[in-house]
Amino acid sequence: MKVGSKGSMPSGRFLLRVDPGLHAALRAAAARMGLSLNDYCARKLATPGTSLVASGDAIAAVQRSASLVGAALVGVVAFGSWARAEIRDGSDVDLLVVVDDVVPLSRDLYRRWDEAPVSWEGLHVEPHFVHLPPSGGSVAGLWAEVAVEGVLLFVRDLELPRLLVGIRRAVAEGRVARRVAHGQPYWVEVA
Repeated sequence: MKVGSKGSMPSGRFLLRVDPGLHAALRAAAARMGLSLNDYCARKLATPGTSLVASGDAIAAVQRSASLVGAALVGVVAFGSWARAEIRDGSDVDLLVVVDDVVPLSRDLYRRWDEAPVSWEGLHVEPHFVHLPPSGGSVAGLWAEVAVEGVLLFVRDLELPRLLVGIRRAVAEGRVARRVAHGQPYWVEVA
């Protein structure tokens, strides 16, 4: 059992300084779940599988995303060759940055990202800003790739993980399938 600096038990209290955008995203996530910010963060830290999120590069990617959209950040998912462990010369880290519909998807988001780009394990991080698809909308294409191969780095609530589970279920049931044309993979909904 670890003890504090004066031989006493640690208080369990500490101050954590985070980017204001990330703070806003965490605060919004806590409010959506009806939790205090402290309780929300404690639950997130106690969740299994958070070791990746603790890596400096993952934190930088999430913080950069949150700094651009604040409380409108729905989730951040790493996908592509990095997630598949298929990095080659010229590879980057693809990052799906899911934002609320109130944030317009414009070139300006990408320009602002490029003002302070992020690297991950020495690779360029390439953001892909998206909104959640409408209920009952298409689950093929990019969303199928992210659902099958993506690594969740940040989620505000359960909306994004539930969507990804539904897409994985559609793949498992054969309603969405991966195809290859001219050596390039793509996903389609199967009729």
